[in-house]
Amino acid sequence: MDLSVMPKAFSNQHSWYESTFSQVTTTNNILKPTSSKIIYTYNNVMNGFSANLSPEEHEALKTSPGYISSVLDLPLNLDTTHSPRFLGLNPKNGAWKASKFGKDVIVGVIDTGVWPESESFNDHGMTKIPSKWKGQLCQFENTNNSSFCNKKLIGARFFNKGFLAKFSNISTTIVNTTRDEHGHGTHTSTTAAGSRVDGASFFGYANGTASGIASSSRVAIYKTVWGPDADAVSSDVIAAIDAAVADGVDILSISLGYNNLPLYEDGFAIATFAAMEKGVFVSTSAGNNGPSFKSLHNGTPWVITVAAGTQNREFRGNLKLGNGVSVTGFASYLGNFYDSNIPIVFMGTCDNITELIKVNRKIVVCENNNGALSSRFFNVVEAKVVGAVFIANPSQNELSQLLWYPFPFIIVNQRYGKIVKDYIKSNNSSSVAKLSFKITSFGVKPAPSLDDYSSRGPSESCPYVLKPDITGPGTSILAAWPTNIPVLSYGSQKVFNKFNFLTGTSMACPHVAGVGALLKGVHRDWSPAAIRSAMMTTSDILDNTKKPIKDIGKGNKVATPLALGAGHINPNRALDPGLVYDVGVQDYVNLLCALNFTQKNITAITRSSFNDCSKPSLDLNYPSFIAFFKAGNFSSKTTQHFHRTVTNVGKSRTTYVASITPIKGFRLNVIPNKLVFKKKNQKISYRLSIEGPRMIQKNIESFGYLTWKDGKHVVRSPIVVTNI
Repeated sequence: MDLSVMPKAFSNQHSWYESTFSQVTTTNNILKPTSSKIIYTYNNVMNGFSANLSPEEHEALKTSPGYISSVLDLPLNLDTTHSPRFLGLNPKNGAWKASKFGKDVIVGVIDTGVWPESESFNDHGMTKIPSKWKGQLCQFENTNNSSFCNKKLIGARFFNKGFLAKFSNISTTIVNTTRDEHGHGTHTSTTAAGSRVDGASFFGYANGTASGIASSSRVAIYKTVWGPDADAVSSDVIAAIDAAVADGVDILSISLGYNNLPLYEDGFAIATFAAMEKGVFVSTSAGNNGPSFKSLHNGTPWVITVAAGTQNREFRGNLKLGNGVSVTGFASYLGNFYDSNIPIVFMGTCDNITELIKVNRKIVVCENNNGALSSRFFNVVEAKVVGAVFIANPSQNELSQLLWYPFPFIIVNQRYGKIVKDYIKSNNSSSVAKLSFKITSFGVKPAPSLDDYSSRGPSESCPYVLKPDITGPGTSILAAWPTNIPVLSYGSQKVFNKFNFLTGTSMACPHVAGVGALLKGVHRDWSPAAIRSAMMTTSDILDNTKKPIKDIGKGNKVATPLALGAGHINPNRALDPGLVYDVGVQDYVNLLCALNFTQKNITAITRSSFNDCSKPSLDLNYPSFIAFFKAGNFSSKTTQHFHRTVTNVGKSRTTYVASITPIKGFRLNVIPNKLVFKKKNQKISYRLSIEGPRMIQKNIESFGYLTWKDGKHVVRSPIVVTNI
C-alpha cells in the first residue's frame, strides 16, 4: 500500500487497512468480520498487510486508493534464517529428505557449553534416544542428572580440571556446570543440529524459521572453555574428546585449535586420531587469522578443516525521497525511524566535519572518497545529526565493523548516490526524505565469497596435505543465544535476544559438522575420510553469478585452494559423490613415518608402539594435491608423482574419464585417464604427474583441477603448485 495516500483521519496503518478491507468486503456482501481476514500488518519491511482473500475480494482491493501490488503467500522451505537454504537444503529432496534431517545421528560439540532453555533444543516429536548412546551425565548447577536434558540435548558435561590447575587464581569464581557463560557453544551447537524454531530473528532482521543443518540429530555438549577470557587448555579438550568417543558420538564439531605445533605435540591432533579410528567424523575451524598464508590451524590430516565464506543475504535500509523515489543500501539499525519526512542535505565529502557540526535535525548525505569508511562514519555520528546516508563502496570487513551501530544510517552505491544528490540539488532547501530499516535482502551477488578473516594454508604441521579442505557459511550466521548474555551493549545499556549473529570460521565449522551428520544418516558405513572426500569432490567453485568464487581478502581475485579448499560445500551433491578417496589408519601411519617422526613421536599420536614404517609415504590418498617447488631461478625440469585410489560408491557399472585444468608453466598428466568400474565398492588406482622447473619464482601459487566424469557424477580435486 502507498502510505502517502493514507487519510490523516487514521491514527495508524492498521486502522487504514481495516477500513480499506471493510469496504472491499461490504462491496462483495461478505459477512465475515474484517479482523478474521487480516493476518498481519507490516510497518517496517513494507507498508501493507497480509489477508485471506477470495478472488473477488482480491480484484476489488486492486481498485482501492493506495493499492500498489500483491503477491500470493507461497509456501517457503525451512531455513536457518538462512544458511540451510543458501546451501540448497530442501525438505522435499536431497540430503534433508534422504537422511530424515540427520535422524538419530549424534553430534558432539566441544565448546563453551550450552543454554539448555533455548527453544532450539526442544525435542518435540523425537523418538527415544538411540541405544548406542552411552552417556549418562547431564551436568548443570552441580547436578549430574539434570532435567535440562531431553531427547534432543542428550548429554552435557564439563571439563575444567586442567583450566583450574592453570588458572588457580580465579578458581573460586568458576561454577561447575555445562551452562554456557559466553554464548559461543550455544550458537555453534544449534547451527549444527538445532531444532526448528519459528519466528527467529535479530530484532526484525533475518526473520524466519531457525533450523540447524541436521535438525533431527541429537546433541551432546562438552564444555571446555572457561573464565572471563574464554580460555581452554589441551588437557580439558583431550578429556572432552575422550568422553565423547566413549559416549558414542558420530560427529564432533570443534571450533578450537592450536597454531604451528608438531602433530605429536598437538593434543587436539592426538585425540582426534583416536576419534577417527573409532569412526567419528571431526569438523574443525581453520582459524580467523587470514588473509595471510600459513595462518591456518587444525591442519591435521585426519580431520576436515573448514574455511569461512559469505552468504547471499544482506541487511538493508530504505531511503524514500520526497519525490517518491526510493533507494536501498546496507543498514543494520535496530531502532524505528521517524514516520514523517525530514529535511535532507548533501554535505560533500564525509571529511567535511566543520560543516556537519552546523547541521541540526537533518539527514545528511556525504560521499566517502578516501580512507576507511568507519572513521568517516564516526565523525558524522559525533556531529549529532538525525541520520546519515553514505555514498561508498565499503569492504566486507568495514561493514562487519559497522553492524548494529546505534545510529540510523544507510550506505548506498554511487548509482543510488547520484539519484539522491540529483534530488537534493533540484529541490534545494525543500528536500525531504524518510529512512526505514529492518529489511533483509536475499539473492545478493556475488555469493559466496571467501571472507578475509578466514585463515589460509599451507598447514605448518603437515604441508603435504592441502589445507583447508572446504569452505562453509561463516559470516553473519544467526543461531541461538543465552538470554542472560547481552547481544549488544550501548554504553551502560545492554540488549538481550534469543538469537544472535556471529562471524568466523567457528560458525563455518558446525555447518560442515551438520552436513556430516546428514551424510552419516544416509551412509552409516562410510568412514570419516569417505565423508570428507564426498564433501570435497562435490563442492562448488563457482558463485551465484556462475563465475569462480572470489577472495575478499585478496582484492576479490579468484579464491585459490589455499584459501577456499576444494570449494564451497554442497550437501545435496555430497550425498552421491560417485567416487571417494578413502584413507585407513595405516595410511596415516605411513604419512607420519615419512615426516621423519621418531617411533616415540608416532606412538604419541597412534597410542600404539607397533607402528609399521616399512612403507613411508608423504603421498596420502587425499582428494586434493599440493606440489612444492623450490624458490629460485628457473633450472632443469623435475617431475612429482601422486598416486591415488578411488572407490566406486555409485552405480555398479560405470566409466570415468579424466580432464585436467592446465597450469601455466607445468605439464600435468594422469595415467590411466579412463577408469572402468564393473561393480560397486570396486577400487581403482591412478597416477597424477606434475612436471615443471626444479625451481620457480618466489611467491608462486598456481592451481588447477583434476576432474573425473561418468555422465552423472563430477568428481573434482584441486591441484596446487607452490613454493609458499
